[in-house]
Amino acid sequence: MLTLDQALELIAAARAEAEGIGVPMSFAVTDPGGHVLAVARMDGAPWITPEVAQGKAWTSVAFRVPTDVQKTRMESMPNFVSALTTMTGGRYTPQTGAVPVHADGALVGAIGAAGGSGAQDEAACAAAVTACGYSVD
Repeated sequence: MLTLDQALELIAAARAEAEGIGVPMSFAVTDPGGHVLAVARMDGAPWITPEVAQGKAWTSVAFRVPTDVQKTRMESMPNFVSALTTMTGGRYTPQTGAVPVHADGALVGAIGAAGGSGAQDEAACAAAVTACGYSVD
């Protein structure tokens, strides 16, 4: 499981990526059970983005895949998406922008981002995972 310091390192690395492309974002890091370890919103990021980042991270860790994979899986199942969203109290967020975090082959958490396009959000997360010495699979 990730520590608070490791979660903050992931957020710092993702923030650096977002700053590099000039897009203010919010970030959330969860543990393997989907519990939030850390959340941050960059100056200029919309107020809703921390909640969206948390939902993306939760979805990624719950299904153990990047959210772009989960989004693609669910596109043909809108009723199932609706049911999952209801069953999870709205936390299920199958939108591109989060990746699982693995250390030595074990799932240790996830990081999600919101504020850019889905591709920008997910790229910032994946770059942070790599920069901090973890893998997304």
